[in-house]
Amino acid sequence: MAKTTADFMLDRLTNWGVRNIYGFPGDGISSTLEALEKAIDRFTFVQARHEEEAAFMACAHAKWTGEPGVCLATSGPGAIHLLNGLYDAKLDHQPVVAIVGQQDRAALGGNYQQEVDLHTLFKDVAHNFVHVCQSPAQMRHLIDRAFRIAKAKRCVTAIILPDDVGDEDAVESPPHAHGTVHSGIGYAPKPRIVPAEEDLREAAAILNEAKKPAIMIGAGAIGAGEEVKAVAEALGAGVCKALLGKAALPDDLPYVTGQMGLLGTTPSWDLMMDCDAFLMVGSGFPYSEFLPEEGKARGVQIDIDPGMLSIRYPMDVNLVGDSRDTLAALLPYLEHKSDRSWREKIEKDVARWWEGVEKRAMHEGDPINPQRLFWECSPRLPDGAIISADSGSSANWYARAIRIREGMKASLSGTLATMCPGVPYATAAKFTHPDRVAVSFVGDGAMQMLGNSALMTIAKYWRAWSDPRCVIAVVNNEDLNQVTWEMRAMGGFPSLEETQKVPPFNYAAYAESLGLIGIRVEHPDQIGPAWDRAFAADRPVLIDCVCDATIPTLPPKITSKQRNNYFKTLMKGDPDEGAIIKNAFKRYFTS
Repeated sequence: MAKTTADFMLDRLTNWGVRNIYGFPGDGISSTLEALEKAIDRFTFVQARHEEEAAFMACAHAKWTGEPGVCLATSGPGAIHLLNGLYDAKLDHQPVVAIVGQQDRAALGGNYQQEVDLHTLFKDVAHNFVHVCQSPAQMRHLIDRAFRIAKAKRCVTAIILPDDVGDEDAVESPPHAHGTVHSGIGYAPKPRIVPAEEDLREAAAILNEAKKPAIMIGAGAIGAGEEVKAVAEALGAGVCKALLGKAALPDDLPYVTGQMGLLGTTPSWDLMMDCDAFLMVGSGFPYSEFLPEEGKARGVQIDIDPGMLSIRYPMDVNLVGDSRDTLAALLPYLEHKSDRSWREKIEKDVARWWEGVEKRAMHEGDPINPQRLFWECSPRLPDGAIISADSGSSANWYARAIRIREGMKASLSGTLATMCPGVPYATAAKFTHPDRVAVSFVGDGAMQMLGNSALMTIAKYWRAWSDPRCVIAVVNNEDLNQVTWEMRAMGGFPSLEETQKVPPFNYAAYAESLGLIGIRVEHPDQIGPAWDRAFAADRPVLIDCVCDATIPTLPPKITSKQRNNYFKTLMKGDPDEGAIIKNAFKRYFTS
């Protein structure tokens, strides 16, 4: 049987090192599915419950491995469903290749069933590269360019395959003639990109002169941990982290102040507000109100993308380069500071903060304070755990109460901040690292939106994992809690039950119905034993923790505007007014 274009496409994916394909079938990709049946021994096809889940898993695949994730969907509605997960990848700068089907070429332009202008649809999310394969002779260079561009630019690329083209005979080697393209496999290792020596000297001079230096790191600093430590030690600096950089440096270092921003820590706020110079490494952290006021600190920034320099703060020196290589090149020009009083203050602030976190986690709730779920998990996390969180209040407690250790991985939807990636991120972690424990924290709103169906994917595949432990912890408070608190603190109006209340659901019983272990936690004393049981289990576990929706996730610094909005909310009569006042005062006055 002659090799089809779809057969050749899969061969080319193999040559690019692809093993996992996350997707959902449909008749718009019939030729690809037929080819996959012949090549299934070379691939793990992870059948999602929804194409959005497939795209989230492809994004997580890229986050957990550094290699492009691949997702596959049919024409029309299947392709449309991919978009949210692909935007998650785009905004967090993750390499993902989307392959989507299209109606036969002869039908295009005829208002045919499931005919959608997919090139236009994907033009923004895959703006670096999206093309329709109109001829079998294109397939070779379309695959090669899609992968090379995704890897080089850390972006989303897309290939649209009309199903009749997939059925045609493959053209593995185009004719040696005008108008043909002859591409090759492979992507050279990332070149060593470091700034010029004079720029490094200028940056070092600013940092050497500083009395109170600070370092802020993001996802771009992942893999540069040792260099960040060396620079921090030389300067006597504290290090704070943007949310996507949570795993870039472990939290057990005494000078690591934790997260920045609205979900951040008080020591990180103080570090940024009190510093006289700061070094930003590999971060596009967008919230200027959490950075020093313009003119109050000198700035040095390192980023591989020149377009991301000096857009969050007017930096004195902008260094284009790889984080690890640039920090290593900068280090010889830095002077070791003998005065460690600034560092000592930072370390005292950090130690006091963690003491406060523990006290706040142990506050009573009705029935459970959600922070305690995270706090009691943290010391029990197995070495090398891969941790994720969904958007919402889960992200707040994840940011503040989970202490990352060396060797762990952690991520969430950082820039898009979309609901629903939590369960797919954990699932992808088990396909990329089947020997490691995956943990995800998810709110009940996200579970009802996608998580419950995504849990079925875990139930379908867990027996193939060398270590079956995968734990989904559900913050079950019957409330869309993050938005509820934003309404109170930012909008100045009370919770509207018609929009905020989530229907009750027994997630533990549902997990049991899927053949997983479900643990219902309704009392604080059950939290620790639940985690112990989950981490000793012989299969995936869902912890259904019934939480108090009135426990506030206070920002590191409460502004006068937030305080005023809070009082406006209470004056208007919030349905949870009494509990809110009690819990807010309790947390505010806990040091």
